[in-house]
Amino acid sequence: QVQLVESGGGLVQAGGSLRLSCAASGRTFSSYAMGWFRQAPGKEREFVAGINWSGGSTYYADSVKGRFTISRDNAKNTVYLQMNSLKPEDTAVYYCAARRARQLLVDDYDYWGQGTQVTVSS
Repeated sequence: QVQLVESGGGLVQAGGSLRLSCAASGRTFSSYAMGWFRQAPGKEREFVAGINWSGGSTYYADSVKGRFTISRDNAKNTVYLQMNSLKPEDTAVYYCAARRARQLLVDDYDYWGQGTQVTVSS
């Protein structure tokens, strides 16, 4: 079992930046692919970014490509999402997720955090 705890959300003006963190419990973090998802009010949850077990492979949704960066520190059991040039449409609850496999996918994740709110004002 893996527990995931997100932090770093908040209120920011359009054009600003935030860095989300996701701390994972357990000794198997380094063997899991990790992902970030988001859900805006009235919308379905959507994939934002993913990273494989080593950090050597990443993938982004088109809507965030070039603005967001996912990274991980396996020594700290933590995955990050650096969000730059934020837009009002990025407003959502952001969730961290872990996949019991080394390769990243845009779905099929096994463990989820509780989410952190990101609000971007215009």
